[in-house]
Amino acid sequence: MSKFSLLDHELIPNHEIMDDDELRTVLKHFNVEREQLPKIKVTDPIAQEIDAMPGDVVKITRKSQTAGEALYYRYVME
Repeated sequence: MSKFSLLDHELIPNHEIMDDDELRTVLKHFNVEREQLPKIKVTDPIAQEIDAMPGDVVKITRKSQTAGEALYYRYVME
């Protein structure tokens, strides 16, 4: 029996841990520090599933009727 993945559910947007280069670009674009981004707890089920650690930044890609795709960023905290 295979393990159920929350990310396979149609209502859950794609979540991925950002690499350092992409993160630097986003932080510079918005002129913020990573700690100023909205937060997600390390105990969040999706954060646990993607093995996010405190200090990571998660990029969330949601489908949008107007923009096609919308990006959101969350700072992982304890």
